[in-house]
Amino acid sequence: MSGDFIQGLFADRIGGKGFGKETRIYKFEKIKRAKAEARKNSPNIELLDFGVGEPDEMAPSVVVEALRHECAKPENRGYADNGIMELKEAAARYLEKVYGVKGIDPATEVLHSIGSKPCLAMLPDAFINPGDAVLMTVPGYPIMGTHAQWNGGRVVKLPLKEENSFLPDFKAITKADLKAAKLLYINYPNNPTGASATEAFFKDVVRFARENEVLVVHDAAYAALAYDGIPLSFLATEGAKEVGIEIHSFSKAFNMTGWRLAFAAGNAKAVAAFGFVKDNCDSGQFIAIQKAGVYALDHSEITDKISAKYKRRLGMMAEALNACGFSAQAPKGSFYIYVKAPRRAKGGVKFAAAEAVSEFLIKEASISTVPWDDAGSYLRFSATFIAKDKDDEFRAVEEMKKRLKALELEF
Repeated sequence: MSGDFIQGLFADRIGGKGFGKETRIYKFEKIKRAKAEARKNSPNIELLDFGVGEPDEMAPSVVVEALRHECAKPENRGYADNGIMELKEAAARYLEKVYGVKGIDPATEVLHSIGSKPCLAMLPDAFINPGDAVLMTVPGYPIMGTHAQWNGGRVVKLPLKEENSFLPDFKAITKADLKAAKLLYINYPNNPTGASATEAFFKDVVRFARENEVLVVHDAAYAALAYDGIPLSFLATEGAKEVGIEIHSFSKAFNMTGWRLAFAAGNAKAVAAFGFVKDNCDSGQFIAIQKAGVYALDHSEITDKISAKYKRRLGMMAEALNACGFSAQAPKGSFYIYVKAPRRAKGGVKFAAAEAVSEFLIKEASISTVPWDDAGSYLRFSATFIAKDKDDEFRAVEEMKKRLKALELEF
């Protein structure tokens, strides 16, 4: 008998006996390798990283100090389980102050999560049986769909197209898919397109959910980063709490990347179901981190400074990209610019997909982006590039423009 019996034990959901033998390289790994090669081959050329999708700065010193203060208290040392009431109450205050969401019951309609990702991963355990469907916008964050498939469910993709302002077309969903659907995943402001939802769209989502009896899961990770008016929450829509929940992350709004803190709010039954699964998966986030989160939520003005920086950068980036032939618009939310990928470059180089463009830009210009070929060929440029001050921001964007122009891109 072979000593390597472990290979035969892997679950089919992660590849079964073939787990670990996959030869295909995923795009993010390709980007990582291409960046490493570019640094090796051109050590004296600065790599301009417009591909990173996380804030470039630490959390504000006042939030760090709140954590330092709380982590020294003996009463914060234990398991948090499904969270402390102070965070639930702060989340309800925050939703009302920033988004105008009224009537959230902290006790039954709010629950913390160790980041948005675990919440999205656990929800299918609460709702998806074999044969059920999840409606997922694409391109986008795939976690909820992945776990739905692991539970024997399936993913119905809702393409986000430019001609529809990167909003899903519910009328294109077949009757069979509607009948099987239990969950609808949406994400606005959107990653990667940068598109923002409207009040009219959210009203349409509520109507759609009622008519088809699906639970809406709104991933609001970028909701606080609004550059054109008051931030918009799905929960502020009449009837939204009856049909859905909304997940808010501390990573983007407060630069608390890596702190792993988020909260879900909305429909009490859905929140309770998430809590039931969560209670069987983790023992809660460190209480001191939750209390630092309370401080952040009660000081939402922190986000104003963060938003001002991204708005400034996105404006400069859009102008620079347009000067190079792209058709770019600074988004109303998020920190991404999403543009159609070029088809050709200097020297007769042709591109079959955005992924090829992204690799070319790293290799030939030391510019990192993220490609998306899910609904057309597009590139995502992020405003979270490293820059020490405003002058350095301008320098980095100008350098990007100079390098892109030299490539003579054609669309």
